[in-house]
Amino acid sequence: MLNQIVLVGRLAGDPELYETESGKTVVRLVLAVPRAYKNSEGEYETDFIYCKLWQGVAKRTYEYCNKGDLIGIKGRVETYNYDTENGKRYITEVVADKVTFLSSKKQGN
Repeated sequence: MLNQIVLVGRLAGDPELYETESGKTVVRLVLAVPRAYKNSEGEYETDFIYCKLWQGVAKRTYEYCNKGDLIGIKGRVETYNYDTENGKRYITEVVADKVTFLSSKKQGN
C-alpha cells in the first residue's frame, strides 16, 4: 500500500505557526494548486489544499515563505474526524515530509 502525494502550488496565505501542548512546532498552510485542464467555461480552476508541517520543516517554511510563494510539497494524505453539535466533521489534509522552496513572490520597495 502507498500513501504519497507531490504538489506544486502557491501559498494562498502566510503560513500559520503554533505549538502543540507537548511542545512540538506545527505550521498549517493552504496551497493553491491550479488544475491541469479547463472547465466547461474554458477556465482553469484552482484547488485549495490544507497542509500541515511538523518540527524542522515547519520552522523553515514559516521563516522563509509568505503568501504567493511557489513551493513543492512531498508528503502523505491524512484524514480524521471529530464530533460537533451538528454531527461529525471530516478533515482531509496533506502532512508534508519535505518542502522545496521554488520561488518567492516579488516584494515591492
